[in-house]
Amino acid sequence: MRPLRRRIPLLALLAWLAAGAARADDLLQVWAQARAADPLLRQAAAYSGAQDAAAREARAALLPQWSVQASEQRENAGGGRSRVTTSSLSQPLFDLAALREWDASRSLASAQSARLAAAEQAARARVADAYFGLLSAQAQLATARANEEAFARQVSEAESRFKAGLSAQVEADQSRAYRELARGNTLAAELAVADAREALAQLTGTAPAALQPLRRDLAAQPLPDDAEAWGQRALQANPELRALQLDVQASEQRISAARAGHLPTLSLGVDTTQRRGDAVSAFDAGRTPTLVGLRLTVPLFAGGAVAAAADRAGFQRDAAREQLEAGRRAVLRDVRAQHLAVGQGEAQLRSTQVAVEAAERALEATRTGLTLGTRSTTDLLLAIQTLAGAQNAQTQARHRHVLALLALHQAAGSLGDTELAAVNALLEKP
Repeated sequence: MRPLRRRIPLLALLAWLAAGAARADDLLQVWAQARAADPLLRQAAAYSGAQDAAAREARAALLPQWSVQASEQRENAGGGRSRVTTSSLSQPLFDLAALREWDASRSLASAQSARLAAAEQAARARVADAYFGLLSAQAQLATARANEEAFARQVSEAESRFKAGLSAQVEADQSRAYRELARGNTLAAELAVADAREALAQLTGTAPAALQPLRRDLAAQPLPDDAEAWGQRALQANPELRALQLDVQASEQRISAARAGHLPTLSLGVDTTQRRGDAVSAFDAGRTPTLVGLRLTVPLFAGGAVAAAADRAGFQRDAAREQLEAGRRAVLRDVRAQHLAVGQGEAQLRSTQVAVEAAERALEATRTGLTLGTRSTTDLLLAIQTLAGAQNAQTQARHRHVLALLALHQAAGSLGDTELAAVNALLEKP
């Protein structure tokens, strides 16, 4: 009885592991893995944190500065020693250059936060591309294998007819040639699947499990607005454009900071000095003089450095503006292209469905005609290829439709977990 008791938990564990292995991952599960492991996303987060630290560093120039200095001296004549401790505390009251540098650093920190948001949306798009890229490669492989198997059956039938004296050797040779060509397509499809699996593993850090495919009866997803409305939404919400706008703002603040190099600075200072030791007189040893005063610094001449810094900041501002304009045009182009792709999805899905149904009927009719002698082996091989091509085109059309929808949301700056969940709802249920 004891060995039986030990086997029951083991069998239950094996059954649980088998059920877990058979369970397929959906798009949201793969995204959760990539979100925790994608190095590009972590890199963007690190850049954002570094820029936040740079903004705090720039702010430090406007805060109180306190330093303490201690020194010890020894006189050669009497051998006495004196220890001097000096405390210096200063608070900037007016430093326009430092203030504008802090403003620019804060703008750059906001720009980096916007780029982090853009990186998250790009990561979602990359996950979707890799997810459906693997499904597309697997569908291509399944089609290629089915094509090869059909040609192999045709080779067997052609050889049987030749041995029975019902057909010529050329029919068997032709069927064999089509089978070998299909074998080459199968090998290429296997390589594509392996590469697609590696592309998905590159994002998640782990080997991908089975994936849930799209529903075969997928309907085209409607678009509530026209392309111009989506374009206006992208101009307002696209995080990459927002980051470029903040770059322009930061460059303008850098110009103000450079020009402020001609202006005076004012600070409040409190200095104290304490002397101790044998070489210090009794009068000085018991005192701690404190000096409170205002420090006014007026720059008179810096060799042209201030003017050069202002010119450099101006050129950088002009470059940032041109980059913003280039980004705006690219976003509008992307929005219009993806909007058109999504809009054509309904026609593509309908046409590929009609093509598959027609190819199935044509193949059945060709098989019947071959039996009756009204069709040739070449006609049958072409019909098999046509059906395989139509089935693959239907699968690719479904994948292109949902990817175009996600790309449109990314260009508009609205590709979030909600949009990813909406596409996840279009997958087949496990």
